[in-house]
Amino acid sequence: MEPPRLPILLFFSLLLLPLAKPDLGSDRGALLALRSAVGGRTLLWNATLQTPCNWAGVKCENNRVTVLRLPGVALSGELPNGIFGNLTALRTLSLRLNALKGSIPSDLAACTSLRNLYLQGNLFSGQIPEFLFTLRDLVRLNLASNNFSGEIPASFNNLTRLKTLYVENNQLSGSIPELKALSLDQFNVSNNLLNGSIPAKLQTFTKESFLGTSLCGGPLGLCPGDNGTLPTGEVNINGNGNKRKLSGGVIAGIVIGCVVASLIILVLLIFFCRKRSQKTSSVDVAALKHPESEIPRDKPASAEAENGGYNNGYSVAAAAAAAMTAGNGKNEANNNSAAAPGAKKLVFFGNAPRVFDLEDLLRASAEVLGKGTFGTAYKAVLDTGTVVAVKRLKDVTITEKEFRENIETVGAMDHENLVPLRAYYYSRDEKLLVYDYMPMGSLSALLHGNKGAGRTPLNWEIRSRIALNAARGIEYLHSQGPNISHGNIKSSNILLTKSYNARVSDFGLAHLVGPSSTPNRVAGYRAPEVTDPRRVSQKADVYSFGVLLLEILTGKPPTHALLNEEGVDLPRWVQSIVKEEWTSEVFDLELLRYQNVDEEMVQLLQLAIDCAEQYPDRRPTMSEVTSRIEELCRSSSRDDPQPDLVKEASDMSSR
Repeated sequence: MEPPRLPILLFFSLLLLPLAKPDLGSDRGALLALRSAVGGRTLLWNATLQTPCNWAGVKCENNRVTVLRLPGVALSGELPNGIFGNLTALRTLSLRLNALKGSIPSDLAACTSLRNLYLQGNLFSGQIPEFLFTLRDLVRLNLASNNFSGEIPASFNNLTRLKTLYVENNQLSGSIPELKALSLDQFNVSNNLLNGSIPAKLQTFTKESFLGTSLCGGPLGLCPGDNGTLPTGEVNINGNGNKRKLSGGVIAGIVIGCVVASLIILVLLIFFCRKRSQKTSSVDVAALKHPESEIPRDKPASAEAENGGYNNGYSVAAAAAAAMTAGNGKNEANNNSAAAPGAKKLVFFGNAPRVFDLEDLLRASAEVLGKGTFGTAYKAVLDTGTVVAVKRLKDVTITEKEFRENIETVGAMDHENLVPLRAYYYSRDEKLLVYDYMPMGSLSALLHGNKGAGRTPLNWEIRSRIALNAARGIEYLHSQGPNISHGNIKSSNILLTKSYNARVSDFGLAHLVGPSSTPNRVAGYRAPEVTDPRRVSQKADVYSFGVLLLEILTGKPPTHALLNEEGVDLPRWVQSIVKEEWTSEVFDLELLRYQNVDEEMVQLLQLAIDCAEQYPDRRPTMSEVTSRIEELCRSSSRDDPQPDLVKEASDMSSR
């Protein structure tokens, strides 16, 4: 009798099948194993849920976990093997800014679909593991600010799709290998123990990518011996490689020649300076009676500083006195100009006491704060110690009557979140506006200025308050009439008090000047439908405010371009990141430390995207915007009833 074959065939068939096909259940088990191993805020995951897709930091697609983002959530310890071998559908893994140590688990090699790996800001050590180079789909790899050692492997050439490689702030040694197979857009190896010359293909990156190393070449300058350079005191004779030391007589001749040349230059400078002073002596005597003293400053920003600004001790008197003398007939070069009646007076608004007049302003010492869209801004210190900000307008194209009507409307605006216009001066040749001086400068300077040690970090409480203050100020402007708009919303026009309360400046000035006064840099905030910067609708203001919110959340200026691609503005960059489900990668690193408000941060991000909609009718009103910000601020204050105003900066990765 023949033995039954069916059970035997079934047995061998079962052996050939995979023991367990990965599914959402195995993904859930892997995440629970991660939770047990490294703790942190993963302990807040609700383990009773059968699906992990609703856990914080977890995203699913097609019934698999595809994104795991756990930045700055207090993970600690070592990552064991056996976790990532089950998360085989991962496309994005972000574990940055934690306290993970040891080596990267080798079963990460099973995540063959991985495109984005962010491990910066941990304590990983050892050599960069070879199995990483089997992940052929990697586009972004960030291993910065760990304790990796050894050499940078040439195997990086296997990752032909790689566009971002950050390994700065480690203990990597040796030279940088040739990475000819890669087309990198972002690269940084600074603050390592590297030496040798920078490969030719990487010499297009700025020197900041290589600082803190012993590398040479490219942006760091020539290596010793490059291009026939020789030790000091030796010259190459006839290009044949023979060296001859300079004699003492030759060296003495060179020194004497340099001294003589310096004396000639000094004499010429003195001659030209005297000649120039003779020319300027005929200008208004008042300016000469009160020589200007430059005020020491630490580059405070104004509404128009634009992160540039300069300081030359130039007095406001030099601007206004020219118009005064023109009206009096003192300036022979402008004897055809005549000031209007009352033009030699400052015109004040409201019932505020007149603590100074035009003569006081002319005597004030001043410094230039910056040149901006509508003119140059000065900080003026009066003899009484009063400090004001003075804006000298340029390219005013309207008549005197129109100017006075428009500026009266601006002066009548009264709200705690607006920088009040205190007075103005008008003549044919000069137009001056006098504002309260804001000692903390602009939001732009605070976000993009000092990035080094001693920088005051902007926490969520400060940023959300600035956003709310600015929204209230703009909402007030819009409430004054359907045709009233700001027209020039940007971070350099958001000024700050000493307690970090925000006030909006430069409102209503767009109607005073010609279109040539609006530089290209404002285009990053400008709504796509705006063709004439003097005619900006309230919906266009909402778009600009949306860009401002994105700037507050990302820490990036509005002209930020993803991977240096020209023409990619901040709204499009954020939308591309959110579309790829990398939402946490959008936020400024300084914000990622405040995990108790991550939901509010995402809500504000969504509001910013709504405001920056391409089509005006899809954008909310400023009243709706203000209400939404007020609600999320209340929500975050319930979570953290006593937030610190300014929290100490902690050491972190530069990205």
